[in-house]
Amino acid sequence: MAQKIIGVVSSDKRDKTITVTVASRETHPLYRKQYTKTRKYTAHDEKNEAKLGDRVEIEACRPFSKTVTYNLVKVLEKSKGRVELNADVELPEKENGKEVEV
Repeated sequence: MAQKIIGVVSSDKRDKTITVTVASRETHPLYRKQYTKTRKYTAHDEKNEAKLGDRVEIEACRPFSKTVTYNLVKVLEKSKGRVELNADVELPEKENGKEVEV
């Protein structure tokens, strides 16, 4: 059975390839302090269905290229979206270092 990993898509800019970031909590063997370790995997996405911020499941497979050795199994959860600022929206001005309310 192939190794399955669950992570979040951190990049979908390449065609049919996504970058998945996996975060795990580990404990230091001597100091017993917990810390977060992140790993990045590149995975093949045949239909370009995974988007930035989606929670996905990938599994190990034959190498598609030098760096791509995982395949997208399914999208577990779609991202909620992100807020983008339009160019026509005016931001509040700062006066003497303090923001002026609009």
